[in-house]
Amino acid sequence: MKIHPSIPLRLILPLDAPAAALPPAQTPVVRLSGTTMGTYWSVAAIAPKGPEPLSLRRGIVAILDRVVAVMSHWEPASDLCRYNRAPQGWVSVDPMLSDVLSAALTVAADSGGACDPAIGGLVDAWGFGPPGPVTGPPEEGYIQTLLSGPRWTDLRVQPGRIWQPGGLRLDLSAIAKGYAVDLVARFLDEQGVMSHLVDIGGELRGWGIKHDATPWWVDLEQAAGRDGRPGGRANRIALHGLSVATSGDSRRFMVGQDGRRLSHTLDPRTGWPVPDDLAAVTVLHTDCMMADMLATALTVMGADAGPTWAAERGIMALFVRRRGNGITETVTPALAALVEDA
Repeated sequence: MKIHPSIPLRLILPLDAPAAALPPAQTPVVRLSGTTMGTYWSVAAIAPKGPEPLSLRRGIVAILDRVVAVMSHWEPASDLCRYNRAPQGWVSVDPMLSDVLSAALTVAADSGGACDPAIGGLVDAWGFGPPGPVTGPPEEGYIQTLLSGPRWTDLRVQPGRIWQPGGLRLDLSAIAKGYAVDLVARFLDEQGVMSHLVDIGGELRGWGIKHDATPWWVDLEQAAGRDGRPGGRANRIALHGLSVATSGDSRRFMVGQDGRRLSHTLDPRTGWPVPDDLAAVTVLHTDCMMADMLATALTVMGADAGPTWAAERGIMALFVRRRGNGITETVTPALAALVEDA
């Protein structure tokens, strides 16, 4: 996103960030990119003593391919799809899946089910899953049938295996990209990359500084009002030891009979898309997986309950709300401490 000079700019700078070494001037910035999980990935890396770019690419692609093989609900052979098809009983899975699901259940419990990994049936019913788009909202009776079936509270997780209560379908779309960002960032650290920016479909993590001693700056996409025009402030984040994830309806949504957006983010407690008054929620966290999950949970909680819940837990979050054709923003205290106007 380009920042127009007439738009007020807000800079978000990390406090007490770890010291970062200045890369040697002759070290190039290696830029790699590709596709995964139905979206793009890109990495910018500065590695004075690290491996060759081809070796880095192979390592990154291997990580992303493994995440897809384990967690994709679009790949029939994935561990997740195999679990979804399994009858009642314990299902052996890659430990990666049980680890991620354990983290998801922790957030589900703390948020009262606002972030629910057992939402696969609802996602398919609304046309956002592998079966493809639907012509309109599902029948209310079908939604209630799905809500009365097995839920996240019926899940049991042990290392390398998950209990299938029968008929439960997982969907880790609110987690997988953020988790993959964390894995790639960890791989780069292990390979001697001293400064990097990882981006998978808009979920990002940055570390270190560039040759000019500036951090990896990221411009957040401006949310659109109901008239379709971008509104609010331009926000630029310095990612050094931080991850950022955004949940919103700017790209994936359907239009209801009343002309309002029906977001692809579903409220697992009601079975319906979240109201379109909340255009986007952005969360900053040290772990991208947590930022990803929390952004979804806060979107489901909404513009009133979400900021309070986040503030009580010290979560750095930005809520972008539609009011008429305009945009208003709410910043949690933890994030406000990092904000600087420019």
